[in-house]
Amino acid sequence: MVEAFVLIQTEVGKAAYVAEALGKLDGIVRSSAVTGPYDVIVDAQAEDIDALGKLVASSVPSVEGIVRTVTCPVVSL
Repeated sequence: MVEAFVLIQTEVGKAAYVAEALGKLDGIVRSSAVTGPYDVIVDAQAEDIDALGKLVASSVPSVEGIVRTVTCPVVSL
């Protein structure tokens, strides 16, 4: 299992909608609207790095209102 946090900037006034819509996608463990430089943060999990890449590159951007994403894969140190 691989995991990543995806930091998302949304169009003005769309954070709640984006957080709710992302929370319904398979592979999204948690989706939260936040304050600060990003509007939404999601915790995404997948079986392998390829599946995680497909989730982050295809499913997440399909939600209307997303302007930009930054993906932060979780590593074990």
